[in-house]
Amino acid sequence: MRDQIIMAKAYANIAKSNNVTTLYNALVKQLRENRNAIGEAMSNAKLLPRALVHAKAMGSVLSMAKDRLYECPTISRKLRVMLQLSLENVKALKKKSAFLINLAAKTIPKPLHCLPLQLAADYFLYGHQNKEYFDREKVEDPSLFHYAIFSDNVLATSVVVKSTVQHAKFPEEHVFHIVTDKLNFAAMKMWFIANPPAKATVQVENIDDFKWLNASYCSVLRQLESTRIKEYYFKENHPSSLASGADNLKYRNPKYLSMMNHLRFYLPEVYPKLDKILFLDDDIVVQKDLTPLWSVDLHGMVNGAVETCKKNFHRLDKYLNFSNPKIYKKFNPNSCGWAFGMNMFDLKQWKRRNITSIYHHWQDLNEDRTLWKLGTLPPGLITFYNLTYPLDRSWHVLGLGYDPALNQTAIKKAAVVHYNGNYKPWLDVAISKYKSYWSRYLQYDNPYLQHCNIIHE
Repeated sequence: MRDQIIMAKAYANIAKSNNVTTLYNALVKQLRENRNAIGEAMSNAKLLPRALVHAKAMGSVLSMAKDRLYECPTISRKLRVMLQLSLENVKALKKKSAFLINLAAKTIPKPLHCLPLQLAADYFLYGHQNKEYFDREKVEDPSLFHYAIFSDNVLATSVVVKSTVQHAKFPEEHVFHIVTDKLNFAAMKMWFIANPPAKATVQVENIDDFKWLNASYCSVLRQLESTRIKEYYFKENHPSSLASGADNLKYRNPKYLSMMNHLRFYLPEVYPKLDKILFLDDDIVVQKDLTPLWSVDLHGMVNGAVETCKKNFHRLDKYLNFSNPKIYKKFNPNSCGWAFGMNMFDLKQWKRRNITSIYHHWQDLNEDRTLWKLGTLPPGLITFYNLTYPLDRSWHVLGLGYDPALNQTAIKKAAVVHYNGNYKPWLDVAISKYKSYWSRYLQYDNPYLQHCNIIHE
């Protein structure tokens, strides 16, 4: 019946151009009736009983059309035109779909907007400012297990901490260092004051309090503050309509102008007393005790991470511009990429190899955005080139934020699952079958969650 509809469209166009009105009307009538008969059916079994009657009627009209209108070159030309139009429509719809997905991913849902506002209000109402609620000795003790989480999302950070503590054999030995921005600092502190993780230590800091993080020292900050870079990401001639698709919307993501996104390259400056630290993104969930990671021998490397390349995918040539001599003379395009999101950093080796200066060097070279364009992974791949030790894949499974076809067994066995991609678990666009891995760590009876209508789905 679908094939008949395609042929009927072709003949209807020919009949109309040849002024064969009666046949044209008959074809249009059959097109309408056959579309209605098919409806939403995806298989023969789902068709309504009258479908066969409509298919036979369409066959009779097509037979008449073939007798009166059939010319092979004309039919071929019409079908090619129809195919081209269909392909263009599909392309346009994909572009609009990608735009809407990006827009949904960047828009803060009302409950997640409510949560930090309510927390911040209570923080000042109950006089928690200028008070410390953590053990200063523990946050500087290199013998303990330290985590770095840089986030402005209170709910997401709470899940990272809760899931990690819940699986830790000795939670009192785990210390979480959370850095957020000025806007969310009070809210983040209030959450962990009101919901302290059992026995673990949580330190919340405001990135604006790092006075050493200034434009004279940090080339990235100098670039991010420049008019040229803001123009690059937010220039007026970047269209933002549905027709423009997703490509332009990603340039308007404020995270690319946020120093929070680049703070991961300054870990020794943020935590000068520590020897090792595990960096965690806020869109991960911990499913096992992570303590053994501190015992993994990195063999003199600075970064321990799970590699992401499969066959020809996710190698350096995917992220870097190898047409530029600064890149192709220094790096192998077939070198394997790795994941940011769960990284064990040896801060002693970091300082010994002066990693931050390597990062500054390449950021300065990329001021014109010709070596790479977006994100922190490309400069990470450059900065830690030949300095990354591959961790076993079971430590970190990625793709829950974009790939609906992941291996469920691998997800369940993973120590950490990562919702990298647009379909974050706290958004309506999340992939439903993965959402429970994240939502099981939410306390739905928490008064703040109830007040902001963050409910179990």
